[in-house]
Amino acid sequence: MSGKHREISVAEFFEKNKHILGYSNPAKAIITVVKEAVDNALDACEEAGILPDIFVRISKVDDHFKIVVEDNGPGIPKDQIPRVFGKLLYGSRFHEIRQSRGQQGIGISAAVLYAQLTTGKPAIIISKTPDEEKAKKVVLYINTKKNEPEIVEEGKEEWYLPSGTKIELEIVGNYVRERKQSVYEYLRETSVINPHAKITFVEPDGTINEFKRVTEDVPPPPKSIKPHPHGIELGTLMNMLKATKATTLRKFLKDEFVRVGDKIADDVLKKGGFNGDEVPQEMGRNEAARLLNAFRQTDFLPPPTDCLSPIGEAMIAKSLMAEYQPEFVYAVTRKPKVYSGHPFLVEVGIAYGGEIKSEKVTLLRYANKIPLLYQQGGCALTKAVEGVNWKSYGMLQNKGELPSAPAVILIHLASTNIPYTSESKESVAAIPEIVDETRLALQEVGRRVKEYLDRKNRQQKKRKKEEMIGKVLPLIAEKVCEILEKEPLEIDRIVARIMGYLHVERVVYEKDGVKEVTIRVSNFTRSKRSIKLYEMCSGEVKADGAKISGSGYSTIMWNVEVKPEEEVELSYQLKGKIINKNPLVEGIEEDLLSGAEVMNLL
Repeated sequence: MSGKHREISVAEFFEKNKHILGYSNPAKAIITVVKEAVDNALDACEEAGILPDIFVRISKVDDHFKIVVEDNGPGIPKDQIPRVFGKLLYGSRFHEIRQSRGQQGIGISAAVLYAQLTTGKPAIIISKTPDEEKAKKVVLYINTKKNEPEIVEEGKEEWYLPSGTKIELEIVGNYVRERKQSVYEYLRETSVINPHAKITFVEPDGTINEFKRVTEDVPPPPKSIKPHPHGIELGTLMNMLKATKATTLRKFLKDEFVRVGDKIADDVLKKGGFNGDEVPQEMGRNEAARLLNAFRQTDFLPPPTDCLSPIGEAMIAKSLMAEYQPEFVYAVTRKPKVYSGHPFLVEVGIAYGGEIKSEKVTLLRYANKIPLLYQQGGCALTKAVEGVNWKSYGMLQNKGELPSAPAVILIHLASTNIPYTSESKESVAAIPEIVDETRLALQEVGRRVKEYLDRKNRQQKKRKKEEMIGKVLPLIAEKVCEILEKEPLEIDRIVARIMGYLHVERVVYEKDGVKEVTIRVSNFTRSKRSIKLYEMCSGEVKADGAKISGSGYSTIMWNVEVKPEEEVELSYQLKGKIINKNPLVEGIEEDLLSGAEVMNLL
């Protein structure tokens, strides 16, 4: 038996176990290939501070598909291209502790391996760096016995982009469109969580889909950090002691770990029974175990969080608004936490109503800005949503299921080490700290939805009451004024008093081409109101006590404070035209305002 043993390469292993990497069926294979190439493109562009412009085309070729993905990133140096695309476990991020989409150096090379396995066709790579006149072209296979690239052809050619990378792969697959697990849905969800990216996708039938960027701001790239003492295991610590260049144990602690200064180092040494002058390379297993035990007994500050790259509440809200056109949107970014020494943070956004017509909530799961399309039921992020009592937030829900509502819930987990349940990176493991943070974030957005729905219900009830009063009161007023031979009453002001609104009334008198404009603000609510009131005008404007900005077209702004049952009068002169139909108000809910419109400042 011993004579049959031989070493196998990692490429050979994955050649026979391609399902581990996400190539378990033809439809999933196409998605995985596109995903790996797009993730690489986004990472490269962000690290170089470039707004990503990514082009994806899938076309039918005989009985298989050709996939082309190109980006406008910084390009890849010529000597690196073969190993980046033709060698598994070759990457730039595995030894760094920071947030990134890829880490092991398997993704894109596994796509090349799958292509040659299913069609026998090589990968074609074109790449150009900013300092080069022509692009480099490399055609290659992977030698699975050696896990090394085999170059079939290389040379230079003209390319229209100043810099970037393009890869062509031909694979056996099955293209699907009308379901969640599809290339279209993956790119759509990618555009939601990467609002700074523009993605153009050409489908096999020639349909062109363009996912536009929502912001021109490139997120700052996360910084690398050193290991945190609370995340170290014994074997890793022993390897670090052997490999360090530090000459003393004290220097090793300060140089090799984050959050360890002189005071903390002294505390660790004391608890471990060391004097600090020990030579790290000469320490054995017992000494390493004592040091690890001292770590566990010491309180360290959490790791720094500049190793993470959150989307941000404003960008999540803006992106959800652009993609789904809801009537309500809210997002929250939790403060960073730590599990097993790894920094992480959770972001949750919710979009409700409007153009969203689904009966059940649509859940978007992301890990380090990567959409998770598969294994939703086995993911800790899904379990966190199902574990929240959404009935208390105004939504229907069967126990242990997603809530029923016209809503989209987005969850983004950012970490230096995402605890995936498998190498295919399709779901997140149930780490208690992560589940707790996700639940707290979900509860926060749930409370906001409840507030919105309650306010909406109150507003609807008020509007119905107002409509009834508006129908009956004019008839009564008309008859009373007719009997008493009085001038007709101002019904809107009376309705505002009955309903408890903040009422705004604009009166305009014009003489010799000059408009004398008076605005009366009457507070019939029960609270003091501090608002900003705006008028948009064209022409010459004079307004005492107001801030006027712009020329030609002017914006007049007053800061107004009005107590309950108080009336404030504002005035201005205008040689020109009032642009806005009604005065614009900022600082009060729409359902408490009459005679004016709420100013929405985006």
